[in-house]
Amino acid sequence: MRLQKFLASAGICSRRKGEELIRAGHVRVNGEVVSVMGSKVCPGKDRVEVDGSPVTLPGKAICIALHKPAGYISSCDQPGRKIVLDLIGIPERVYPIGRLDKDSTGLLLLTNDGDLHLRLTHPSFDHEKEYEVTLRDSVSDKVLRELEEGILLDGKITRPAKIKRLSPKRFRIILREGRKRQIRQMVRKTGGHVSELRRIRMSGIRLGNLPEGKWRYLTEKEKKNLLKR
Repeated sequence: MRLQKFLASAGICSRRKGEELIRAGHVRVNGEVVSVMGSKVCPGKDRVEVDGSPVTLPGKAICIALHKPAGYISSCDQPGRKIVLDLIGIPERVYPIGRLDKDSTGLLLLTNDGDLHLRLTHPSFDHEKEYEVTLRDSVSDKVLRELEEGILLDGKITRPAKIKRLSPKRFRIILREGRKRQIRQMVRKTGGHVSELRRIRMSGIRLGNLPEGKWRYLTEKEKKNLLKR
């Protein structure tokens, strides 16, 4: 197994972050620093360490759905700040699939499965993410059409979205991409201001009636459906 995939499958980080750790010399295999990309290890035979801490593969893939409250960072390590892992009391290490910014709420998936993480974050898999958006002021049909057709952000037009109006100030939007603070930036470009943002769906997983701050394990059927896409 490639070393970066081993680290991701062990729940240490994403594959991309694993590559960064390897290049930076943080990873040892059988006592020797490995910094060459493409290096392979034999799970259960080779001894892998990250900054001196042993790394092993989990016995079972874990995937969790969390209703993230506002005020929490979608990160595994932010000293002095509230992070989403503070809300999950399990011994296994999991990490977020994608992000929700500190002020946003709603569905956040966390896993120790590197393949599942890749499938849900890589743009080639084209997974949908659905949000409920509340603005400070009323929004016109013209602006909603602009948001739906695409907004120029950082020199690149956003992909077409699907929008349904819920009230003069509220709408639902479905995206197939995940740029940093994308919805807030899109709304700001049209002269508006987001006051509340809640994610209600990632691919086929819905937030449903999961209470804020609570979490649940995904069922085996839900995990299999995610991997099929």
